[in-house]
Amino acid sequence: MQDVVATVTGFARTLRAAGGSADPERVQTMVRALDHLDVLDPVDVYWAGRLTLCADPDDLARYDRCFAAYFSGAVPRPGRRVPPPVVVRRAAVPQARDNGGEERDENAELATASGVEVLRARDVSRLTAAERAEVNRLIALLDAAADRRRSRRFAPAPTGRLDPGRTVRETLRRGGEISLLRHRAHRTRPRRAVLLVDVSGSMTPYADALLRFAHAAARSGGRTTEVFSVGTRLTRLTRELRHRDPDAAMAAVSAAVPDWSGGTRLGEELKEFLDRFGQRGMARGATVVIASDGWERGDAELLGAQMARLRRLAHRVVWANPHKARPGYEPLTAGMKAALPHLDDFVSGHSLAALEELARLMGGAHA
Repeated sequence: MQDVVATVTGFARTLRAAGGSADPERVQTMVRALDHLDVLDPVDVYWAGRLTLCADPDDLARYDRCFAAYFSGAVPRPGRRVPPPVVVRRAAVPQARDNGGEERDENAELATASGVEVLRARDVSRLTAAERAEVNRLIALLDAAADRRRSRRFAPAPTGRLDPGRTVRETLRRGGEISLLRHRAHRTRPRRAVLLVDVSGSMTPYADALLRFAHAAARSGGRTTEVFSVGTRLTRLTRELRHRDPDAAMAAVSAAVPDWSGGTRLGEELKEFLDRFGQRGMARGATVVIASDGWERGDAELLGAQMARLRRLAHRVVWANPHKARPGYEPLTAGMKAALPHLDDFVSGHSLAALEELARLMGGAHA
């Protein structure tokens, strides 16, 4: 029963992040409803939540999207996202007199620019606790799946190469009359994505947001997404980030990473990644994202050599540096100078808007 309560609570948190009305009382009602239903039946769970967590018709489409994202791993595409909520503030207007001469107070509801739109451009290192919580909820809803690649396998298609086998079988079924040509085309499959997130001391203000982005990518890409932390050690975090709930995933990551806020040896850690995982297939044809400020305390020449090696293996190499968004920034650190010649995309990762752009790049968009 505790597992059911934890699952329902996590789903309600996701629904509230999308603007739903899943308050604690409605959550308790859903848990009581599931006492009388089969919690292993997706249909029973779906209707129990829809009838208890939705407060008005506007919640229905939002509920369907969040249910698919939370329980089946399907994440809504950016084109179908719910518009961000509009923040409404009350402003006191000067006292006015009615026709009887008595003073009365009036409150005017002034719709300001969306609070979400304001937060999108804010540097995550400068957010208040409440703003950070809101940005974390929005990061959890990002679709950060990598693009698709062509498979060697074929599938039936309306156009493409002639499929001799299916054409002959169709001809035999029609008594030997060739009346319809069958075609086939290459299937597509998800491209592997690998994220290497710097957790050194200089990246402390941004590491949490970037790891939450990695969690969204792991949720979006499923088993085709791998996540590592880099600093003084290379730590594989893919299993920890399989948790559906972002906060539970971050707690697991915190327990797994031994070198929080330490130094940075990017060249050595990248070499270890390529030796242990990348050369054997993890980086081949993959989209590789490195999130780091480029402060290399080790050998910059080693980093450059390993970046060249990575570039030969990967389909696309993206570097996200939170400092890139600062006015007047220039990549003058030894690490960034060594890495830049081997990058396909060099972007910032300092805000929600920057992370949305990073998600689009992982999905195959061009900078």
